[in-house]
Amino acid sequence: MLFFLENLVDLPKVKIRNVIQEGTEAFLILSCQEEEVKCNYCGRLTDELHQTNNLLIRDLPISGQTVYLQVPRRKFYCKKCQRFFTENLEFMEARRKYTVRYEEYVYNRVNVSSVEQVSREEALSWDKVHGIYQRQCEKKKKIGKG
Repeated sequence: MLFFLENLVDLPKVKIRNVIQEGTEAFLILSCQEEEVKCNYCGRLTDELHQTNNLLIRDLPISGQTVYLQVPRRKFYCKKCQRFFTENLEFMEARRKYTVRYEEYVYNRVNVSSVEQVSREEALSWDKVHGIYQRQCEKKKKIGKG
């Protein structure tokens, strides 16, 4: 069952350990697959895990269910450059409460309706939807100039 769900959700470098369903919300409990990661500063591989904090982030809905991912945010220590760093996961940006694809989904929905409507339908505050929309606009400008 989880194998099918992993293929459906398609998140790189993580596995789904468990699924908890509460009403119309689904919580996918994730674990990281890689033992070693590249240092963000020097590029050397390290397996020196310093600490892990779980973070709850929102993802795309599945079959009308609101989906949250419990993501282990792992901090490593690099012996070579003697620095701590947080593992990069390509499906989420640092200090965000949403997956990259969810933010793109919200942006596309606002483009065809309004911030108010998306806010209501996604049960997010107007400020959160507007913030996501503005960040996506800035990203698209940078890509266009690059």
